[in-house]
Amino acid sequence: MTLDSGDGANRVDLRLAAELREVFQAIQEDQSTDLVILTASGSAFSAGRELAPAALAGSSGPERLEWLSQLQVASFIALVSVPVIVAINGDALDHGLELALAGDLRIAVSNARFGLTDLARGGFPWDGGTQRLPRLIGLSWARDMILTSRIIDAAQALDLGLVNRVVEPDRLEAETRALAEDILAGGPIAARYAKEAVIKGTDLPLTEGLRLEADLNVILQSTADRAEGIQS
Repeated sequence: MTLDSGDGANRVDLRLAAELREVFQAIQEDQSTDLVILTASGSAFSAGRELAPAALAGSSGPERLEWLSQLQVASFIALVSVPVIVAINGDALDHGLELALAGDLRIAVSNARFGLTDLARGGFPWDGGTQRLPRLIGLSWARDMILTSRIIDAAQALDLGLVNRVVEPDRLEAETRALAEDILAGGPIAARYAKEAVIKGTDLPLTEGLRLEADLNVILQSTADRAEGIQS
C-alpha cells in the first residue's frame, strides 16, 4: 500500500484517512492477506496532516472534534491481525509518524527524519502518538521528543528502537521485501498468532500472558501452517 498525495508530502487529509480506514478494515474482514507493507511515494513518508479548514480556525467545539475523529486512522492499522511493515521512504513527522508507530516493524531510509512537533504549534499528538511512542522507545525519550518537538534522524531512531532497520534509499524496496519473506517463511497463520500474543500479552499480567501464549499455540497445532512446518 502506497501513500501518494501527488505533491510528495503525503499529508493526511480526510480523503487519505478515509481510504486507509477502508483498506485496513477490508484486510481485517477478508483475512486473505498475509502481510501488509505500508510505504509512500515522493520525498516524504508523510509530513503530517492537512491544516484545519478556515471554518474551524479557533474552534474547540463539536465540529473540530468531528473533523479530528475523521482523520484518526492509526488504530485501524494497529488492529489488523496480520503483520504490518512500514517502509519509511522519507520524513515521518507528526501524523505521519503516528501512522508509522501503528505498524509492527519499521524500516527507514538513512535520510529520514522523525518527530512529533505538535506542541510547537500549541497542540499535542492525537492519533496515538502519546501512547505508542513511549511503549516503543520508553517514557523518558518519548517525553523528550513530544515536549520539545525534537526531530531526530534515522541513526538516532535506530538507536532508540523507533525503527528496526535503516537502509540506503535505493535498498528500501528490496530490504523490505526480504523482511516480509523472512516473516512469511514461518507461516502466515503462525505470524498472526505470534503478533496477537505479543500485542495482547503486553497489557496482561505475566501469568495471563503465558496462558494466552499457550492457548494460541494449541490452536496453531491444528492449522496448515503447523502441519507444513512439521513436515519441513
